This record gives sequence, structure tokens and C-alpha cells, in this order.
Amino acid sequence: MTPQPVLLQIDMEYLQQVLSDLLEIASPTGRTDHVQQYVGERLQALGLPFHVTRRGSINASLDAPRSGADRAVVVHTDTIGCMVKALKDNGRLEIRPIGTHSARFSEGAEVRVFTDDLEQYITGTVLPLKASGHRYDQGVDTQGVGWEHVEVRVDETVSSPEDLRKLGIDVGDFVALLSSPHITPGGFVKARHLDDKAGVAAALAAFKAVRDAGITVPVTAHLLVTSAEEVGQGATHGLDPLVAEIVSIDAAVVAPGQQSREDALSVAMADGVAPFDYHLTRKLTRLASDCGVPFQRDVFDFYRSDLATALEAGADTRTALLGFGVDATHGHERTHRDGLQYLAQLVALYLQTDLVFPEWDVEPEGELAGFPSLAVQPASEEGPREGPIGIEENVG
Repeated sequence: MTPQPVLLQIDMEYLQQVLSDLLEIASPTGRTDHVQQYVGERLQALGLPFHVTRRGSINASLDAPRSGADRAVVVHTDTIGCMVKALKDNGRLEIRPIGTHSARFSEGAEVRVFTDDLEQYITGTVLPLKASGHRYDQGVDTQGVGWEHVEVRVDETVSSPEDLRKLGIDVGDFVALLSSPHITPGGFVKARHLDDKAGVAAALAAFKAVRDAGITVPVTAHLLVTSAEEVGQGATHGLDPLVAEIVSIDAAVVAPGQQSREDALSVAMADGVAPFDYHLTRKLTRLASDCGVPFQRDVFDFYRSDLATALEAGADTRTALLGFGVDATHGHERTHRDGLQYLAQLVALYLQTDLVFPEWDVEPEGELAGFPSLAVQPASEEGPREGPIGIEENVG
């Protein structure tokens, strides 16, 4: 019999320090080795064994005494960013986006341009092509919005492509938008790239809480840290083959028409790809409700996460998405410490529970008579076994 889960204390100083560290490490998709190294060192400090895949995903384990089917919590360290597309005749850089985001929110961003010289980076600023009101007057306001309407002004004396090449800059160099984090006295966290670095910090804090409490988990829990989610390649690999449940942690959309809030955790019922697993999602909402963790249910339209890539890659697993509410996602993002705390608390509670259907989910397949959802939703393994239309089994 699995003991009842208990609400654990979350080390918020730890969570905030990890988040601060992560936000200082530039990690646009494709240039994530540094941030993965940092996460690996944090996992080592927690005493969690892990391995790193060829492409850099990290799979850590919080082991249970029982072998067999297990679960995974999935987060990602990569962020949106840019890449140099062309060296312009005026000594500035034409850029293209990495991941899906609007140039509108990059205008004015401080950046680092990473050349192939690992010992240096070059700073700069993303500016609209018409950046001076004293020169263009109302043309500043009437110019279009898009990547073709911005450029990077590098902080060096340059006026030609040749000058840029002398600095070591070339097409294909990564351009990282600096996070510029700030935490207000009221607990708001303002920064670029809270998606999904705040999720990584919350997940690590949740695993730390379980470890610190000396709790033996009933099901082995993996923490999968991916590094290419923003381009749709996150959880395509690295999952343990025995995973029966995946809970992804990512930004929840705070905007008109959404229920998500910055000061509460969000349980997503569906995203722009598909609904999440009926039973696992409702297990999480019941767990939050029973233990007094504030949450909101929500549905996201223009959204996908590591779950979609895992399922598209062939994972036969239940899925659910937990989010921390973020205002202005993929832009000038803001969340709240309370929401991150509640998220970490629910993840820590979830780690203390058994699988949704311990007898059924332990195997990848079974007979119809044992299928918990044969007759009703919601279902239980002690529930009805009669088929809903009453067709008797043909034994002839």
C-alpha cells in the first residue's frame, strides 16, 4: 500500500538561486552544452544518478525499490534566440530567429554574438532599421514588424562585412538575447527565457524536496532535461523505455481568454496538438485540490511541448502538462514566486504517488477485460468490467 503523499517544504532560496544561475547562461537551441553542464552539476550535488545522451539530453533517476514501469518529469533548458544570417554592408548583422518568436519583442534586446572563438563573445543590440526619431520622424512608427525590419548593432567599430569578419563574426554564429532578470519585492520574476528555465528550477527544487525529506518513492522517477524543445525536437530521444507516465513542465499562457495566473500553477487539459491523458491530468488536479495547492485548469491554442515530440517519436505513455503562469510568453516574460512554489509542491506530491493504474500501467499491453476504462470515465481498477454495449464474448 502506497503511503498518502505529504505536502513538502520547497527550498525557495535554492529554487531562486538555480533560476538566477540558469538565466545568466545563454542557451539558444543549438548552443546548450554549457547549461546542460550546469544542470548536471546540480544533479550531482543532489546525489541523483544520470546519464547524458549523444545529443546532450540528461536523464536522471530518483530510484524506487520496485522495478518495472516508471515515470518521467520533462523540462527543457534551450531557449529562443537568433542566428546571424548575413553580414550587412553597413557593418550590422541580419539575423533570423531560432524557435518561434516575434521580432517585435527583440527590438531593443541586448545580445551576445558567439563566434567560433570560445574565449570571446561580442555584445550588441537588436534595433529596428529606422531607429532614430530625429532622422526618420514618424517613419519609426510606420515601419513594418518582422525579422527583415531589424538588425544587430555590434558594440565594436565596424562599417563593413570585412570589419565584422576581422572580429571573427560570420554567418551561422549564434545570437543570444540576454535575459536581464529582475525579482521585485512583491515576488514577480521578470526576465526573458523563463520558458523553461523557471520550470527547470522548479523541477530540481521538487526532486530536492523529496530527497531532503528522506521519502522513498513508489515508482522510479526520471528527470529528463532536453535541449531542443523550442524547435520541436526536445523529447524525441532520451526517455527510458519503461516510462508509463510523462509530466512535462513548461510555461503556462497568461493572457486574455486564458485561466492561467502567474501566482498559481496551471494544469493544462490540452494544447494546440491534442488533449492530454484524461486520467493522469485528473489525478494531478485531484492531488492539488486534496492537498490545498492553488491551481488553474487551462487549454492552450498556439502551443506545443516536449510531450508532442515524445508521442510523435513513438512513446506509448500517458501525458500531462504542468505550467507556471507566464505573462507575455516568448517576449518580456513575467511570472511569480508563488506560482513556482506551488508547481514544485505539486511535482513533489506527484513523485510520492503510484502510477495512475498500478496494475494496468505496469505492462505495455493487456487483455480487454483488464482495461480500466472499459466501461466508464473516470475509471478505477476496482470499477465495472462489463462492456458498455453488452456484447458477450464469442467462445464458439
